Amino acid sequence: MSLRNRELLTLLAVAVLTGLGFASVYIARQAEISAGSLTYAVFFLAVYAVAHLAARFATPNADPYLVPIAGLLTAAGVTEIYRLNPQDALRQSIWIVIAAALFSITLWAFRKDYRTLERYKYLLGLGSIVLLLLPALPVIGTTINGARLWVRVGPLQFQPGEIAKLMLIVFLAAYLREKREVLAKGRLKDFGPLLMIWGVAMLTLLATNDLGSALLYFGIFLAMLYAATGRSLFVALGLLLFAAGGYGAHHYVGHVRERITIWLHPWTTQPVPCAFNGQLALRQDCASYQLVKSLYSISHGGIGGTGLGKGTFTNASGGELIPFLKTDFIYSALAQELGLIGVAGVVLVYMLFTLRGFRVAHVAQDGFSKLLATGLTFGFALQTFIILGGVLRIIPLTGITLPFISYGGSSVVANFVLVAGLLLVSHQANSRS
Repeated sequence: MSLRNRELLTLLAVAVLTGLGFASVYIARQAEISAGSLTYAVFFLAVYAVAHLAARFATPNADPYLVPIAGLLTAAGVTEIYRLNPQDALRQSIWIVIAAALFSITLWAFRKDYRTLERYKYLLGLGSIVLLLLPALPVIGTTINGARLWVRVGPLQFQPGEIAKLMLIVFLAAYLREKREVLAKGRLKDFGPLLMIWGVAMLTLLATNDLGSALLYFGIFLAMLYAATGRSLFVALGLLLFAAGGYGAHHYVGHVRERITIWLHPWTTQPVPCAFNGQLALRQDCASYQLVKSLYSISHGGIGGTGLGKGTFTNASGGELIPFLKTDFIYSALAQELGLIGVAGVVLVYMLFTLRGFRVAHVAQDGFSKLLATGLTFGFALQTFIILGGVLRIIPLTGITLPFISYGGSSVVANFVLVAGLLLVSHQANSRS
């Protein structure tokens, strides 16, 4: 069986699972079987059929499992979003269509040789900084949940940092490929452009209180530097810098100090000052309200879950028990309805995507392709860990999205382009082998 036929067969299985998932939600919500579940299954099959056709013609030798895995995660996200709010699911579906179109355009535009991007590395690096600066601008910049990382232009609202992340990864891959030998020798002057663009990006992220993305960018930078040079000393120095920066941020940046306090002590038995209104309250009723309710939701799911559509996410008056449930805390909703078994399966799917991505990096034939696939895959894996770690209280909570599953147009678009990048690298490597 050819690679693309294997991909198509797997996508058919994903479409069946999507139909079953929506059918479960319909039955739980309305106690009846509706053709709507079949409609969503057909919609997903149509969208991913377009993505499959684009891959079949542009990258016939690419990895056959990346697109189906992305489809499965996207279907799980839209199913849960529909369960929470059908109108949000409709909007997310529209963004998925846009993302699939950009996925196809990316494959078609770079089908001959994506390595031409190396020529524009500095332009891409500076472009990423411009995108990161946009939320800090007056009028168009928007603050949500303490972080200024959104841009609003008329009715359109998007997060430019998602696209900036991809541009910065391309810049790092191109620059590190060119300078890997001299960087391995530790010549400081060759670190100049690299540290300048990375440092400005980090300062911009800190200025907008987007600490989750700052951690993500820092991790990608260290991982790609190590992959290019093989020098563990650079990783050790980077970790020391991170520890020093974290210590300083904890003492001088109130937003960081609050997140760490919530992480370490989400519950209190005595009232403490509430940052929202200045009054005394139990921390679980104020600053750590989201995290605590999220942990209760996960606990409520138990081993087997309550079942799709049967979770409890609203109070008696119809208000949300967990604010920003469809974005930052959608894993908590999945954990309640699918249980430990179900969300363990979701995590395994993320791990499988990461495995396939690193396999693409392993078989890549040239330095730029290896670094590009490594950066895209590591960034995807680290972003998943950061959000899951925050929700599960392994690390302090940050406000980034869960790839493919969380509600958000800019996130799903960026992740589809990420998959396109991996397919391009995979196709070239397999074509030469």
